Formats: sequence, C-alpha cells, structure tokens
Amino acid sequence: MDAIFQPTQLVRELGKRIAEEHQLPPDWLNDGVKGYVSDRHETTAAGLPQFPHLQVSMPVPEYLLAMKCMAARIGGTTGEQSDVPDIVFLTRHLGLKTARQVLDLVGLYYPANRIPIRTQYLIEGLFEEGRV
Repeated sequence: MDAIFQPTQLVRELGKRIAEEHQLPPDWLNDGVKGYVSDRHETTAAGLPQFPHLQVSMPVPEYLLAMKCMAARIGGTTGEQSDVPDIVFLTRHLGLKTARQVLDLVGLYYPANRIPIRTQYLIEGLFEEGRV
C-alpha cells in the first residue's frame, strides 16, 4: 500500500509488526509515493472510512493519473510493478482521447522541467499502440 504517514519511524515500526502478524511482505507499507507529491496536492476522503486518530484520503483521479505517469514504471522481469494498467484505466475513466491531453494534465500537477522524457514516450506509445 502506498501511503504518506507521520510520525514516519513509528508507523514503519507498526507496519513491520502488522506484516509479521498477518504474513504480509515486509514492504507492504510503502512511503515511496512521497517522491511524487505535487504542490497541487488534490485529495478526497469521499467514500473512505475515517477514524478518530487516522485521516484517510486518496488522490483525485486526475492527480493519481499524473502521479502514475510521473512514475512511469513499465514492469519487468525483476518483479518491478507496472503503472501501465492504472494509466490506461485512468485515461479511459477520465475520457482523455489523446496523448497531448494526458501530458497536459500531468503538466497541471508538475512543472515541465520535472516531467521525465520516459513519461512522454510511455504515454505516446500507449496511444500509438491503441492501448488507450
């Protein structure tokens, strides 16, 4: 599960305990997503459970698509996850019809000089291959 949490060290320790108790992989709780947080951090809590000492929210679909495009993981033989299925799903869900529309959306969340060229190539390739 991708998450941003505080206090970081305490939550990591609790995450390890939960992993041991429930036979989860040690890295089940991942805060690597913090590298993709945008200044335009748009989230929603709609439909999510709420607790007295825990705020649960998620990115709005547009922001999630932008984050997935920034990560641009294509998967591989080393067990790396792929963002491609999520990018395809979110692009369709949002009704985006061209690579330019997707890249413009990414540009709403991240400065152009921060968007990796692999993101552009991935998005253009998905449209050229007819996957979106």
